[in-house]
Amino acid sequence: MASSPDVPSAGNTPENAATGFPFDIPGTAGTATGGERRGRVRARRAAVMAVPATLIAAGLAVLTAQGALGVQFAISGMPFTVTATELKGTGFEQFGSLDNMADGSPNAGDSGGQVLVITSAIKNATLTKLCQSVDLGGTNLLIKAGGGKEKVSARDLTTDSTELSGDASFDNIEIGNDASTLTKAGVKGPIGVFSQQADTVRIAKLRQTNYATTAGVFRLPGLKLSFSDSGC
Repeated sequence: MASSPDVPSAGNTPENAATGFPFDIPGTAGTATGGERRGRVRARRAAVMAVPATLIAAGLAVLTAQGALGVQFAISGMPFTVTATELKGTGFEQFGSLDNMADGSPNAGDSGGQVLVITSAIKNATLTKLCQSVDLGGTNLLIKAGGGKEKVSARDLTTDSTELSGDASFDNIEIGNDASTLTKAGVKGPIGVFSQQADTVRIAKLRQTNYATTAGVFRLPGLKLSFSDSGC
């Protein structure tokens, strides 16, 4: 889920469903030009470091790591929704980061072309009744898979998310790690960044707003792609 590997970030506790950043980030108002833009970018970088532990969602799944497994593309800046009735995974890591849009992207608005995200990684994951949708302006591109006997499966799955809800549970969770020392999913974040990791993760009624997703292997049995008036 364009990465910024030198950017620090933060985390959250494994309780409850919703995640995001419920605060105003200094420097996000006004136009993205000159000193204002530089000030805004510095403020966003500082915000990533300042995000407290309570902001990394426990209920994270479907992922994109920015560290050693970093996203090697500029994001479009168009968010997409991911839902699943259940996600199960082994080897779970999570920390905050920044995604970057291509220079001159029409979706940048006053963001300076950057999106503050929660980066998560799962070594091996399965998802039941996966749905992904993106609003194209009046119509939605809809992708569904794993609705039958065989579930969606992924290896080295990572996502960059701004929102998430679901019912989450973890085995052997560690909260407060330095992101550069993570070991559960094979991804290491920036040094000095708050993070968490666990042996296993389960999220029921998963719902995410993502900006990027990557996987080493991604199998989607029963794949169906269509256009729809409504999203997931």
